[in-house]
Amino acid sequence: MNKWLVFIALLVAYFFGAPVAVEPKYWQAPVNAGFVGDFQSNNKLSQLNYIDIGSSTGPEDVVSDNLGRLYVSTHQGEILRTNADGKFEPWVISLGRPLGMAIYKQHLYVADAYQGLVQVDLHSKLIRLLTDQVNSRPINYANNLDISDEGIIYFSDASTKFGAKQFGGTYEASLLDLLEHGQHGRILQYDLNSGITSVLIAELNFANGVALSHDQSSLYIAETGGYQVYKYHLKGNNKGKLEPFISNLPGFPDNLTRGLDGRYWLGLASPRNELLDLLSQWPILRKMLQRLPEFIRPKAVHYGHVMAFDDQGRITSLQDPLGHYGVNTGAYETINRIYIASLTADKLAYIDKQNVPFD
Repeated sequence: MNKWLVFIALLVAYFFGAPVAVEPKYWQAPVNAGFVGDFQSNNKLSQLNYIDIGSSTGPEDVVSDNLGRLYVSTHQGEILRTNADGKFEPWVISLGRPLGMAIYKQHLYVADAYQGLVQVDLHSKLIRLLTDQVNSRPINYANNLDISDEGIIYFSDASTKFGAKQFGGTYEASLLDLLEHGQHGRILQYDLNSGITSVLIAELNFANGVALSHDQSSLYIAETGGYQVYKYHLKGNNKGKLEPFISNLPGFPDNLTRGLDGRYWLGLASPRNELLDLLSQWPILRKMLQRLPEFIRPKAVHYGHVMAFDDQGRITSLQDPLGHYGVNTGAYETINRIYIASLTADKLAYIDKQNVPFD
């Protein structure tokens, strides 16, 4: 009997006192309306086509150059590029964990979660680290980016506390930041002309996708932990104002990219987690949750989902509830196709635009 009492005492002590990396904060999650309205469940992503990416995995982001060649960033630290036959082959193989990408003039710019903001020459493949700190603080989780015509790179630092490299990878660090909800994310800007890095917006809950509006007067920002897209005014009477644009999303928003015909594309990596929402106002219980075995703790669910929206907030949602190609980090639109990215997949997916019923 005494042994059982000791065991129970130790178990209680563990769940209430064992050290963990997170210090969860109080917040109130919005009531999840689920897949209704603009997000009515559908099967528009159920019939995808696939492109082999060899032994690589996790095609996080996709861009193309003026010759129509595709580039994808991968979990192995590589950038793959299509050759003349349209097949992917290794192009740059010595990065950390490349995530968001953008092409500007003669360079590919990469938000590398392990290294910072990186520039790669499209011809020589010369790699140059542009910045890995701001205001003498390290950039621990460079995530997504976009570049203005004037050469200003806007990019997200997802979490100043849970760095991707320090905490075992991008996915592992994201789970910690989302559980803590400590407003560690920020949006940075790097001026290619001056070489100066500065903080544009702070105190976001896992800062993720970044996309300039088509007229470059505003910046759209995906806040993964807040289930929303913000609009930040760069010009005009509202300059410097940050306001919610699309709120209470049914999933965790990820990368943002500018599309065609006034569209923007957003990946929803996973549906929202009921337990995380339920415990949003109970920090102590979320801390106890982190002490449970990993297989019990909340994790991403395989559910295919990307969406497009425009400056008026009109939404087109493409889904695959069965998650044949899940954990979608974003989408990239060309004249004929929409490429779908993934955190975990071993192929790159696409859908022909003629099969997409835009609302």
